[in-house]
Amino acid sequence: MFKENFLIKKSKLYTVLLCLIFLGLESCTKNNNEKVFNTIQYVNPNIGTAHSRWFFYTPASLPFGMAKLAPTTDGHYGNVHGFEAVGYDERHTSIEGFANLHEFQIGGIKLMPTTGKLITIPGKLEEVEKGYRSNFDRADEVAKPGYYKVKLKDYNVTAELTATKRVGFHRYIFPKSSQSNILFDIGNELGESGNIKDAFVEFDGAQYVKGYVITTPKYVNKYQNGAEVPLYFIAQINKKPETFGVFNGDKIQNNKSKTTGLGAGVYLTFHTEQNEAIDVKVGLSYTSIENAKLNLEAEAKDLEFEDALASAETIWNNELSKIKVEGDNETDKIKFYTALYHVLLGRGIANDVNGAYPKNDGTIGQIPLDKDGNPKFNFYNTDAIWGGYWNLTQLWTLVWPEYLNDFVQTHLQVYKDAGWLGDGLANSRYVSGVGTNFVGLVIAGAYNSGIKDYDVELAYEAILKDNLEYNNRARGAGKIDIKPFLTKGYIPLEMGREDSIASEYSVSRSLEYSFSSYAGAQMAKALGKTDDYNTLMALSDNWRNLFDEELAVVRPRDLDGKFVDNFDPTQPWRGFQEGNANSYTFFVPHNPQGLIEKLGRDEFNKRLNQVFEASQKNAFCGGAENIDAFSGLSFAYNHGNQPCLHMPWLFNYSGKPWLTQKWTRTICDEFYGTDGIHGYGYGQDEDQGQLSAWYVMASLGLFDVQGLVEQDATFQIGSPVFNHIDIKLGNGKNLIIQANNNSLKNKYVQKVTFNNKDVDKRWIYRDSVLKGGMLKLEMDSIPKTIEAFKTITPVK
Repeated sequence: MFKENFLIKKSKLYTVLLCLIFLGLESCTKNNNEKVFNTIQYVNPNIGTAHSRWFFYTPASLPFGMAKLAPTTDGHYGNVHGFEAVGYDERHTSIEGFANLHEFQIGGIKLMPTTGKLITIPGKLEEVEKGYRSNFDRADEVAKPGYYKVKLKDYNVTAELTATKRVGFHRYIFPKSSQSNILFDIGNELGESGNIKDAFVEFDGAQYVKGYVITTPKYVNKYQNGAEVPLYFIAQINKKPETFGVFNGDKIQNNKSKTTGLGAGVYLTFHTEQNEAIDVKVGLSYTSIENAKLNLEAEAKDLEFEDALASAETIWNNELSKIKVEGDNETDKIKFYTALYHVLLGRGIANDVNGAYPKNDGTIGQIPLDKDGNPKFNFYNTDAIWGGYWNLTQLWTLVWPEYLNDFVQTHLQVYKDAGWLGDGLANSRYVSGVGTNFVGLVIAGAYNSGIKDYDVELAYEAILKDNLEYNNRARGAGKIDIKPFLTKGYIPLEMGREDSIASEYSVSRSLEYSFSSYAGAQMAKALGKTDDYNTLMALSDNWRNLFDEELAVVRPRDLDGKFVDNFDPTQPWRGFQEGNANSYTFFVPHNPQGLIEKLGRDEFNKRLNQVFEASQKNAFCGGAENIDAFSGLSFAYNHGNQPCLHMPWLFNYSGKPWLTQKWTRTICDEFYGTDGIHGYGYGQDEDQGQLSAWYVMASLGLFDVQGLVEQDATFQIGSPVFNHIDIKLGNGKNLIIQANNNSLKNKYVQKVTFNNKDVDKRWIYRDSVLKGGMLKLEMDSIPKTIEAFKTITPVK
């Protein structure tokens, strides 16, 4: 994995950059014989941008970077609850500026170049002429990993963006004009920032603009009431303006150098020649202006725009090339590498180069430094990990274990600082996604996968507390309703409640806490904590208490312990979060055999197959007519939401692995698209790389229903999308997956060998995979029945 010292010598960068820009070439030569595999050509960041989240579209950025630059078309609108789609939308035709920070519950520091009359409010989409926004054409837009370019038609200005880890680079190419303006719009709501509490911005009269904005994100305040998220910056401009001033909304004060409060901003006005470029470097920090300046000097002091761009493209190509795929279908390659791009784009670094990081209580913390003065780990912002164990963490385990280790370190640091594991984090502030918490499961999976460069006893303590304690539980730690799960064996249903008595998501929470308990038990087992193991394993069986034997589905119980009346198994939100009884009945990933026994193998297979046959009619989501993140919640399978993502892999446990092969390949082909509207379903929430990572894992033909939490975890085998896959594992070894005679029609596995030895089962141990080697599959158009394999499922 790339480290902090990521810049590469200029001469090599130019060679690689020139090589990469020739689209259509799969590789080019570097240093005479060494080939550079060009993965960037297959990445299209604009896929799925209709109805996408604030953090989804940030082409000018680095993997896991802080500086994430992108145009915004409606960012200043904000959103009602803090999580709805906002930012950049494929269907919009005007741009209101270029923001530097895009994270879960974090948005701010927007710049906008204009010409002519000074206007200091962005204006509405339908009234472009009343604000500083500008129309643009898609034909004038270029977006790829590490770079964005667009022509602002109303001003005849071309904007270009790139980034280092913590510095945003803006280049604005102006026409000949006596009034070319650059606006720093700092004190307004942007994306998921929530309301603005305060802002400050100041121009030094020569070349620096600095400031901050204190935001109060709505979803953060749901889980940590009163919490603030401050954002700091200092910008260096390579030309002194002719005039300057400040503004607060539409109130302009000429020749003033600083202002504060709501709507605070600075404008700089230049005389420009035709095609004159003005460059702005924006140092960013979540701790202070001083550290923003330190980040700027450390990463970009002598760096020009072209150097930063070349470095960004090289870094992206190196990271994406850690998995090389070969096949005849170019569309599949676009889906794959765009998905892999989002996997690496999702979470962003939150600490400064000196190891300063924002603490949960609003103060500044310090990460320990190594002997060279570098932070011993990086601290990250992150969306909730709900469902991430079925996609992101499995891929991180294989290829980016150092990042997964830092992810664990981040959560343990918050635990040390605030007393509970968080879930989602916005500058350490709790933001518990959907109100549950699966961080403990991720830690258990990391530990049992050999990723354990952290305080293991502290990690175990945090997992145990997360699964077994409810007194004085922080709301932001999730599981605020865990008490009845622990004391009664299930959570009762009462609509409008989510507390120590009952929950409106009673069934889904009970099932999730059962899975979480099982994960904790696996770490207890690995550490020899027998009593804890037995306690947690008993809790993992609580899903049975909500299984209605008569209806053969899970069903809510009321406060008296009776199954609720007026029960509709297709109804979402009544006992089920973002799902329903038909879908959540299959949410027993830690014990699929137990569920199969409950339903009976034949009924299980029949019902599950019918689920996919019905779901396929709606593109495995809410269908093309309903562009929304929550579409399809009444269906038994909705690939656009996390609770279902393991379901097509369950046939590996029920004796019909060819149906896993059929449906995973079909979902890859039909749910995932390559345009702005049909990208990740139709307007579904891609969730910071989750749906993308699922596609990647399914394309590899490897997946673990149990999230790799077991000591002897396995990857269950699916149907690889590509003929040849070369994976550079995080431990330096290589895993080759070869699928002979493979095509969309020939999706069924006939024979499996690993390192030239026959595999007579539908799975392979994780630890064997991590040792590298050759996994070879023979494919055909006719399903191979289970009689050809001695073992159906991993048997302990």
